[in-house]
Amino acid sequence: MSTPASSYILALDHGTSGCKVALVDIYGNVIDSDHQPTPIHFFGEGGAEQSPHDWWNAFLAGASNLVKRHPEKARQIVAIGVSSTFSSTVAVDSKGQPLMNAITWMDARGAPYIRKVTDGFPKVQGYGLAKMLRWIYLTGGGPSLSGKDDIAHVLLVKHTFPEIYEKTYKFLGSKDYFNLRLTGEMAATFDSVTLFWLTNNRDINNIHYADSLIALSGIDKDKLPPLIRSTDVVGKLLPEVAAQIGISPGIPVFGGSPDHQSALIGSGAVEDFQGHLYIGTSSWIECIVPFKKTDVIHSIASLPTAIPGKYQCINEQDIAGGALSFLLNNIIFHKSHFYEPVRPENPYERLDATVKHVPAGSHKLIFAPWLNGERSPVDSTTLRGVLYNIGMTTNADHILRSVLEGVAYNTRWSLQYVEQFIGRKMDDINLIGGGGQSDVWCQIFADVLQRNIRRVKNPIQANARGAALIASVGMGNIRFEDIPQLTVFDGIFTPDSSNKAVYDELFQTFVQIFRKNQSIFDKLNRSVS
Repeated sequence: MSTPASSYILALDHGTSGCKVALVDIYGNVIDSDHQPTPIHFFGEGGAEQSPHDWWNAFLAGASNLVKRHPEKARQIVAIGVSSTFSSTVAVDSKGQPLMNAITWMDARGAPYIRKVTDGFPKVQGYGLAKMLRWIYLTGGGPSLSGKDDIAHVLLVKHTFPEIYEKTYKFLGSKDYFNLRLTGEMAATFDSVTLFWLTNNRDINNIHYADSLIALSGIDKDKLPPLIRSTDVVGKLLPEVAAQIGISPGIPVFGGSPDHQSALIGSGAVEDFQGHLYIGTSSWIECIVPFKKTDVIHSIASLPTAIPGKYQCINEQDIAGGALSFLLNNIIFHKSHFYEPVRPENPYERLDATVKHVPAGSHKLIFAPWLNGERSPVDSTTLRGVLYNIGMTTNADHILRSVLEGVAYNTRWSLQYVEQFIGRKMDDINLIGGGGQSDVWCQIFADVLQRNIRRVKNPIQANARGAALIASVGMGNIRFEDIPQLTVFDGIFTPDSSNKAVYDELFQTFVQIFRKNQSIFDKLNRSVS
């Protein structure tokens, strides 16, 4: 043990909706946290941007609030660890100043440019075969044709905002932008650079940029950051930042990890084939794998993790908890000339209480959560949400439950391909994220997936916990293999066999809805995708 047990880590969990700053001990116990919201700006042709200045100000406010509430513990902060959204890209100049808004993981405007780069003959799954094979050989995967990866964001800047591209010194993922602001140093970790799709990942212990892919992409190599491990120190906390927060300058800031990989660590599922399910704005099924492999059809690949020498596989859906936010904000509590509803203080608790009284299957009402297209197990920018099989007896309560069930159906769709990828059943599954706070939703996942669901204690803090544990490993306090013993579960949800038949039927119908309507969505939304 190299650090006193009474020491703490300041952990940042940056998500789409805001910045959560947490005070975490070196064993991953979250003492307290503070959340500051950040806006997202949507506009035509698939645009979705956020201001890096909003991110940074939210972090400063949250960190300052924590320090004021815990002045004694703040003096014992020995490190900082950052987790942030994957594939949100910031163009900065040589002084580290952002040149435009960050292009978020929801932004699909780069799709035409990435399709041009990946095009060729013969074409397979939308990719030129030779290019696809080269990308898979070197990286394990390849750029998403939806245009939502970092590589597509960089190409968008190059072709749509050429004057900004010329001024850009480095393109950084959001996590690495935070590290820059904290330390003045520009670097990416092996996992945070993954969705640039420009690294050779064949040897998990020797990840480096692949010059052939960089040439193929048309991106300038000198605009890419140097690479380090997640457990490496990026730099020391700048005195001016320390003064703004109210903590000691010079403490180490570790490389950290994007949200997927931090969540994996925070879930406790760090051993081979142990699975975790994250339910936030988006969601994913993920596990560690001891091999390099690719499933091109369902967008699953072995990719680097925060754990040195380890691969992960993941299947992510674009919208999960975000579907609930959409339902509440855009439909139920939407103010119009016709209706001005009163929003209760605890809408999600009220929702849980309501859904409990709706039978499994919501009277065979099916919701598909493709509100922003989909990433996997199908990669599409044209899919849109569906509420299927509405009848004269359908009411708002049925719709509420159908949204929870629809996210679970989509998760089951992803799970079957992840299990196919790893060659075994994934059971038990550790559940984390804001959606895990709902007992009703946890039980729905258990019933729809037909898997035991283990909810990690304080599931909404998993990303912050993961960021802190990565830093703790980097300091030598713990090992990654110690983390399962440090993970506490506060709920075990087992499948209710009486609901199996209805959920099996509705899941099969859910997949049929996609297959029978895909061409219609393409026709309706091709011009705006």
